[in-house]
Amino acid sequence: MTTVRTRVAIIGAGPAGLLLAHLLDAAGIESIVVDARSREQIETTIRAGILEQGTVETLAETGASARVLAEGHRHDGIELRFDGAGYRIDFAGLVGRAVWLYPQHEVLRDLIAARLAAGQDLRFGVRAERVEDASGARPRVILTDADGQPLTIEADFVVGADGSRSVVREAVTGSSTGGYFREYPFAWFGILCEAPPSAPELIYSNSPDGFALISQRSESVQRMYFQCDPEVDAASFSEAELWDALQRRVPGTTLREGPIFQRDVLRFRSFVAHELRRGRAALVGDAAHTVPPTGAKGMNLAVADVRLLAPALQALLLEGDERLIDAFAETALERIWKAQHFSWWMTSLLHVAPGASEFDRRRQLGELRSVVGSAHGAAYLAEAYTGWPLAR
Repeated sequence: MTTVRTRVAIIGAGPAGLLLAHLLDAAGIESIVVDARSREQIETTIRAGILEQGTVETLAETGASARVLAEGHRHDGIELRFDGAGYRIDFAGLVGRAVWLYPQHEVLRDLIAARLAAGQDLRFGVRAERVEDASGARPRVILTDADGQPLTIEADFVVGADGSRSVVREAVTGSSTGGYFREYPFAWFGILCEAPPSAPELIYSNSPDGFALISQRSESVQRMYFQCDPEVDAASFSEAELWDALQRRVPGTTLREGPIFQRDVLRFRSFVAHELRRGRAALVGDAAHTVPPTGAKGMNLAVADVRLLAPALQALLLEGDERLIDAFAETALERIWKAQHFSWWMTSLLHVAPGASEFDRRRQLGELRSVVGSAHGAAYLAEAYTGWPLAR
C-alpha cells in the first residue's frame, strides 16, 4: 500500500474542498484533494448558480475566480408572483446587496484551474473508503486510487467535503447518516432549454397549481422548475406538457420556449449532521448539511463553512492555537440553522402542500401579502437571500 503525507487531507473536489485548499495554500499550508469523480464529471455536471454577495467577494478577492465578476450576471432583486400579480423584492434598495447568477460548474472550473496552476496535489478518480484514528494526532484516510490500488493519506487534519453521501461523516458523527433530517412531500421538476431569458430577474411563483421558478443560466440557456410529486417519472411528460405545466404556474408572463435538452426531478431534503468536528476531522458543505434549493443556500453555505474552517486550521497547524477549531462547529451551526429556517420558510411560503385546505391556501396568501406589503418583511427576505455577513 502506498502512503503519502500531507498537512490537510481534503476529501471532495467540490466548491468547499477546492476553496479550502485555495485558502490553505495562501496561508502556506499544503493539502491533498481527492475526489471519486473525473475532472470532466465535476466540470460538466450542471448545477444551480445563485451566489450570495459574500460568496462572490470571496471568490474574487482571493483570486479563486477572475470570471465570476466579468461573466456572472448581477441581480438586484427577484419577483414574487402570486394571486395573478408580481411583486419585486428590491435587494439593492432594501439591504444594499445583490446576488450573482454564475453556475456552480463554472465556479468549479475556475477553482480547478486555479489549484492546478498553483501546483495543487489534486487527484481525480480516487475513492475514499474510510477515515481511521480521527481523534489521534495523525488521522489516516484509506482510499482506492484511479488504478484500483490501495492508497493511504496520513495527515494532520482530515476534512470531509465529499457531499451528502460523505465517507468522512462516520468518523465525525459515528454514523454515515448521523444527523437531523427532514424530507418534504414534493419535488422540483427541472428543465434546461435553449431559449432567451423570459424575464430580467428570477420569478418565484406561487399558484393554485403549485410552485414554479423561472431561472436563468445564460443568454441562450434557461433553467426552469415546477413543483411535482417526488415519485414522478422525468420521462413521462412530453415537451408540450412541460411547457403547459410551467406556463400555467406563471400567469402574467409569457415564457420564451425552446428545445428542452435536460430534465430531472430534484427531491427536497434538509439535513444537518449531529456533529461537524471530532478530533482532527471536520465536515463542510453538503457533507455537513443539505437544504432545499428554494432559498439558494447550498453552495453559499459551503463557502461560509470554509471561511470559518480555513483560519481555524491556520491557527491550529501553524500556531498550535486550538481556540478557533474548538469554536468551529458552534459558530458554523449558528449560520447553518438560520439558513435551514430560511430555506424551510421560502419553501412553505411558495409551495402548495399536498392535501392543503382552503384555509391553508388563504393563510399562505396572507403571508405572502405580509412580506411584499411590509418594508421590514421584504427586507428580511432580501437580507437572508443575499446572505448574512461572512466571517473575516
